[in-house]
Amino acid sequence: MQPQVHAFHHADTGTWSYVVADPSTWQAAIIDPVLDFDAKSGRTSDTFARQLLACVREHGLQVRWLLETHAHADHLSAAQWLSAQLPDAMVAIGQGIREVQRTFAPVFDLEDRLATPHASFDCLFGDDDTFGVGAIKAIAIPVPGHTRDSLAYLIGDALFTGDSLFMPDAGTARCDFPGGDAAMLYRSIQRLFQLPDDTRVFVCHDYGIKADDTRPGREPRGETTIGEQKRANIHVHEGVSEAEYVALREARDATLAVPALILPALQVNLRAGALPDRAPNGIRYLRIPLDQF
Repeated sequence: MQPQVHAFHHADTGTWSYVVADPSTWQAAIIDPVLDFDAKSGRTSDTFARQLLACVREHGLQVRWLLETHAHADHLSAAQWLSAQLPDAMVAIGQGIREVQRTFAPVFDLEDRLATPHASFDCLFGDDDTFGVGAIKAIAIPVPGHTRDSLAYLIGDALFTGDSLFMPDAGTARCDFPGGDAAMLYRSIQRLFQLPDDTRVFVCHDYGIKADDTRPGREPRGETTIGEQKRANIHVHEGVSEAEYVALREARDATLAVPALILPALQVNLRAGALPDRAPNGIRYLRIPLDQF
């Protein structure tokens, strides 16, 4: 069954967020919503999230799920802001978030605030758990490798890959975060490659391509297919062995800088997009751990 997919690109972080709807029941899910954050001023904004909400209202949708593919390190989640606007929606992520929380809670002194079983998430999916977006069957497919908590969501014929697969000319996600593993990501992607070639694939990030002497440029894109990924993904197309992929991925990861928003993003996203509690003076504060990354 084919859901309707409305795609929204957050230019500042290169993130794609999606509103996914069952046209027979008008029930819907929102995947990887972004809360605007200006690191220079420390200001948050709901400008982008309001675009998702406007889409929901324009099409008369009933949002049942706010789905995170993993605890992102490159943008702040708007899941809690949207949850306040959409009280029937459940905020969900994979059970692997518990391991990620255990890893980073001491770094940000968040142990007390992450002590509850779900820590602001309403639902933690187990591997291959099934659920519904209206009458459309959905599956939470584990794709560890980029992070331990990474999930892909297969909703009807539409696969939302999180950061496991990018557009074919952009390759795959880095695997050098704590709990990341290039060999594990290779195996996760091979599982996705077992899906039919015409499966629609929606990626979580794309920054476009700048033109140079070797290739033309292009604007950001978010949709491809499993068949196109198998034929043309520059890192993991058919014929690339696990050893070849691991060598390529680890060499590339060694050249990458720490994501610009990793410190604020993790503090918020480990708690399902919940901003820090207010201090006695009424101000919220993010922590900057020194010499930890």
